[in-house]
Amino acid sequence: MKAAIRTILAAALAAAATLAGAQSWPSKPIKLVVPYPPGGTSDILARAVGQKLQEQWGQVVVVENKPGATGNIGADFVAKSPPDGYTMLLADIGSLAIAPSVVASLPFDPVKDFAPVVMVAYSPHLLVVHPSVPAKDAKELVALAKAKPDSLNFAVSGIGGANHLAGIEFAQRAGIKWTYIPYKGGSQALTDMVGGQAQVMFNGMLATYPFVKDGKLKALAISSAKRFGAVPDIPTVAESGMPGFETGSWQGIVAPAATPPDIVRKMHSTVTAILATAEMKDRLDKAGAEVRPMSPEQFGAFIRAERDRWAKVVKESGAKFD
Repeated sequence: MKAAIRTILAAALAAAATLAGAQSWPSKPIKLVVPYPPGGTSDILARAVGQKLQEQWGQVVVVENKPGATGNIGADFVAKSPPDGYTMLLADIGSLAIAPSVVASLPFDPVKDFAPVVMVAYSPHLLVVHPSVPAKDAKELVALAKAKPDSLNFAVSGIGGANHLAGIEFAQRAGIKWTYIPYKGGSQALTDMVGGQAQVMFNGMLATYPFVKDGKLKALAISSAKRFGAVPDIPTVAESGMPGFETGSWQGIVAPAATPPDIVRKMHSTVTAILATAEMKDRLDKAGAEVRPMSPEQFGAFIRAERDRWAKVVKESGAKFD
């Protein structure tokens, strides 16, 4: 009986401590890990949201870049961090949905090892080329690639990432071949695109469109299901000869799996409120991204659906990522 009472008391004290911690959270700096180098889409979003969180809570939000293995090093770090709400991950489609299909021995489970917190942004891919490429649209790009197989270098922001699979699906459907050039992140890939070392890529609008506006890259198409409000003059890949083609990048915040639900809810509600402000909506819209409000449960279901979708694409393409 005494042992049973001690067990009950210990459980009650642990629950009380967890509740107290959740109620006082955040009471110290929060680390928001970005699993890619600075300058990419996830990094841009993390710094924008982190700044607003600091203003809301009066606590420092440290954006820490932990690049490597197409986002999986940073994701694994957060998956194994204490579930106290002070280390979170701003990840994307790559590490949360695609990795299980392209990494033979993933050190974490994107579904079991994380607690979904909030969807941050969705951004369709832009199909862009270096200005020197003599193609005015996607159809002309396909014709060029067919005339000169493997002559075009396709910039890949990470092996097996979203833009890599977009390139694979496009090439597969068009019946063309190009040479994939891997980089450690989107910012490095864009730098080489601008420099002409690579000639073509799919990449999220948030990081890519500024280079299009400056004339450093040429946009041929967008991968959304219909024309995108921020760039209505850019045709979709679907209307350029590939019906049903739709790809995109998305980012969201997740926490270690055992993070208290009250902390998850508090983080979710605060970030959701930030994204709903006119300032953030306008900022994302101009950059070619959109807010897709979801509850933590809906975000979790979305991640699972995306995982299944890309697993099918990888299987059907026969692509190997070793």
